[in-house]
Amino acid sequence: MTESAAEIAASVRSGTLSARSAVEAALSRIAERDPKLGAFQRVRAEAALREADAVDARADRAELPLAGVPVAIKDNVPVAGEPMRIGSAGSDPAPQQRDHAIVTRLREAGAVVVGLTAVPELCVFAATDSTFGTTCNPWNPAHTPGGSSGGSAAAVAAGLVPVAPGNDGMGSIRIPSACCGLAGIQPGSGVVPSGLGTAGPQASAGVAGGEDWFGMAKNGPLATTVADAALMLSVLAGQPDLATLGEPGALRIAVSTKAPMPGTPVDREWADAARRTADVLRGAGHSVRGANPPYGQVVSTSGIVRWTAGTELDSRALADRSRLAPRTRRHAALGALALRAGLPHEKGRTNWQRRAAAFFDGHDVLLTPALAQSPIASTRWSERGWFANVWSNARYAPFAAPWNLAGWPAMAVPAGVTAAGLPLSVQLVARPGGEALLLALAAQLEQLQPWPRLAPNYR
Repeated sequence: MTESAAEIAASVRSGTLSARSAVEAALSRIAERDPKLGAFQRVRAEAALREADAVDARADRAELPLAGVPVAIKDNVPVAGEPMRIGSAGSDPAPQQRDHAIVTRLREAGAVVVGLTAVPELCVFAATDSTFGTTCNPWNPAHTPGGSSGGSAAAVAAGLVPVAPGNDGMGSIRIPSACCGLAGIQPGSGVVPSGLGTAGPQASAGVAGGEDWFGMAKNGPLATTVADAALMLSVLAGQPDLATLGEPGALRIAVSTKAPMPGTPVDREWADAARRTADVLRGAGHSVRGANPPYGQVVSTSGIVRWTAGTELDSRALADRSRLAPRTRRHAALGALALRAGLPHEKGRTNWQRRAAAFFDGHDVLLTPALAQSPIASTRWSERGWFANVWSNARYAPFAAPWNLAGWPAMAVPAGVTAAGLPLSVQLVARPGGEALLLALAAQLEQLQPWPRLAPNYR
């Protein structure tokens, strides 16, 4: 079994392991395992080894929170000297000039970027395939690892790297985390740098659609343990205290298995996973009761407008938008119509935030299934129509998007395994500023109902 990020960093800080050795081990695993997974868009073997040597030579190595930890960066986040393809043939293959702010923070903390991970075109959809290839789920290659941070999730779940940052505009951290049995957190608005960062116009693609899909997209970690998720989030947010997991205390927890979108069925195994987790938390001393958030139809409408309009703005930043896949072109065209109509308005979001705040007056945390059903097939979704993509995505992964629109922190936490051997997961949601609370509660769940760190064939 590969070591966790916290274990690698502790060993490099103490001098019992070199950053070069940690990176060499990761590169060896990538070379051996990734040909069957397709998690990486680009591997930076020589550059990563040079960066590892630089970490080993740093005078402050003993103080680096991520000393020598190999990380993979999602291919919609600028990395200096590397192209950023965003899953699109229409993207500019020229190297990026500067690192995004989160890459700068990771490197300052001692992490080493070993490669860039695959994404769907413009990070729009919840399955990871594009003109560059298809990414498979390490738990079962017939299923997708989710999207749009599917390449990162597959890399972490297969032990290619111990932890990776992703970004989440409509569930793109939590959905892949649920698909691959990981702990992944979307922080609340303003906690971690997002948007255009420091990388110039190209950074508007994916992570920064319409200035981060009009405030919906957030950067955050995907990890095999809650401690690793907390460690990376502390670095990304520039808040060292987040790395220290506290006790959650006695919380008021609402449990809901009702999907936010009307008419969306929730598979019994996924609903049961939420109820089982609720029973575990009740046994741990929390006050747990059933209660459905007042989602309202406007949540779907406001989120979809931002999703499509953000995609249209992203497509305008491409070198050649005529090379967009038909599904993405149609998605962007709908966004163009919304923009011409003067959308999005803030009223839908503020109304939802007001309703959510009223609901949380009586609760500290909301618990839901992370998905409505197990991951869809790993196939060439990019060659299928727009409606087929949107329909399949909405039916299997409806629970995440409302909290992107609200800008509130939300987290996916493993919660068992299906009869077919795929991971189950629950979503935890808290008020703004509740990242530490979610991490503490997730750590309690990890202790009470432990999960396997890696996919079965990669342990």
